[in-house]
Amino acid sequence: MLVNDHLRASFPRLVADIGGSNARFGWLTSADVEVQHIRKLPVIDHAAPALAVRAYLNDLSVHLGIHYHAPRRAAFAVASTVAGDQVDLINSGWRFSQSLLQAELGLDNLLVINDFEALALSLPRLKASQLRAHNGVIPTPQGTMAVIGPGTGLGVSGVVETRHGWVVLPSEGGHATLSAADEFESALLACVRREYPHVSAERLLSGIGLPLLHSAIAEVMGVKPHLGKFEYLGAEQIVDRGLAGIDALCSQTLDVFCAQLGSFAGNVALTLGARGGVYIGGGIVPRLGNRFFASKFRERFESKGRFQSYLKQIPTVLITDTLAALTGAAMAIEQHEI
Repeated sequence: MLVNDHLRASFPRLVADIGGSNARFGWLTSADVEVQHIRKLPVIDHAAPALAVRAYLNDLSVHLGIHYHAPRRAAFAVASTVAGDQVDLINSGWRFSQSLLQAELGLDNLLVINDFEALALSLPRLKASQLRAHNGVIPTPQGTMAVIGPGTGLGVSGVVETRHGWVVLPSEGGHATLSAADEFESALLACVRREYPHVSAERLLSGIGLPLLHSAIAEVMGVKPHLGKFEYLGAEQIVDRGLAGIDALCSQTLDVFCAQLGSFAGNVALTLGARGGVYIGGGIVPRLGNRFFASKFRERFESKGRFQSYLKQIPTVLITDTLAALTGAAMAIEQHEI
């Protein structure tokens, strides 16, 4: 009974997924319900994380009225490495002290983890309605699974099934060096290296990277981008124009993006031994829809010489639910209490 009383006293709980562009918040009132009252707030609209949290909680208190109670525990999944008390979000201007933020929000406990650790933790709980597999068959969660995700940046993580439960594998794999699979990609990387000596996977395979990839393709192909030689189209414009078929250069950019992402995903699968599957999250790929499944992603994923047969057996699955990391943040709180 004391255990149940302690568990009930730890609710309600606040969960958040804080990226470079948006902060998503959710609410948990008990252990047997899913995340509720989800809201997305633009990072640029708030000077600091605490202000965004306050905005969310103020609106929630109005919505719930007398049923609102201040959160007791929280887990924030952040697009940054978490080491020590100070957290600096790589692709936005937000930075905060974990201890000071916990005190400011009046929380009994604040857990801060990398956003892709949270997404990895969500994998065992994702439903078929939140996923789409390349062969149409959603795999059963088992063994070691990896997750990669082009959003504002490029996240990488994994999760391993053990007798004590699921254990997350922290990673900064998005900053690993990007490799070329053919002469055209070699020319692209050589072009980018003139500006950036180290070309990581994130440098091209992300929201911040798509404009650079688009520009490099234009230079290698000897054509002018839509806005001229020295200006970039934004990532959203590239995706929209490529999908609409109104811009051949944007369309080619999406093709190269998917192919290179497939090569990178295959590298992650081999590195982690992710025979349980490689899951693709983030905000970009779900927008591509059928274009992604018709691309060379899967072909390039398997194209690893002697290990092609090994990779052929590994499922690749798209996470269509962009809010899945909130489920992982909720699971992180549960694990932290054990």
